[in-house]
Amino acid sequence: MKAMILAAGRGERMRPLTDTCPKPLLKVHGIPLIEYHITKLAQCGITDIVINYAWLGEMISTYLGKGERFGVNITYSHEEKGALETAGGIIKALPLLTNNSSHTNEPFMLINGDVFTDFNFAEMPTLADDCLAHICLIDNPEHNKNGDFIFDNHQLKNIEHLSDSTIKNKSTFTFSGLSIFRPEFFKGDHGEQILKLGPMIKSAVSQRKVSASLLSCAWTDVGTPERLAFLNKQHK
Repeated sequence: MKAMILAAGRGERMRPLTDTCPKPLLKVHGIPLIEYHITKLAQCGITDIVINYAWLGEMISTYLGKGERFGVNITYSHEEKGALETAGGIIKALPLLTNNSSHTNEPFMLINGDVFTDFNFAEMPTLADDCLAHICLIDNPEHNKNGDFIFDNHQLKNIEHLSDSTIKNKSTFTFSGLSIFRPEFFKGDHGEQILKLGPMIKSAVSQRKVSASLLSCAWTDVGTPERLAFLNKQHK
């Protein structure tokens, strides 16, 4: 299995820190966020990694190189005209994720470059044959109290369009930014365009093409300077 780390975002909410440093290189206890992911991938035997970049992206490739010192092989997808958003960046990088493989629809792991977690990537569930994606969910953080999904009779569902009574009796959950996808999920003549992943996931959930599991681990979406400061105070 290959993996892709999303690292092309501008990090507007992290300014002024991201005016001179790409968000994935911001540090928790002296180590860049993205380095934690790469180390975890190497530890579970995933050594072919694709990283997309845009804003200050050359700093990422300069720091990580080709991945030799981590025991991995890193290739880069440069979004020359600016970040293409999550799905757009994945679609542009698909040739790198499917090359050198006789199985062009082999699943790949996808990781948001701006999350911090102690989740063991080796524990990522296997993607079922009838699913196009598997997403890991977490209990709703403060910045997304309403959540995105529920489990209803063991079936993953979007919370939109559900009755208030259904939602009231169920716990809601938030997408963690850790997932597995088949390249087939992104099929279609999208071209190189700005395209968000969230709506695509929700569309596939409504078609029952997405499975999910719940994480019980440390997890933070490092979306603000305050959250980064909290991590540096709380986690060792």
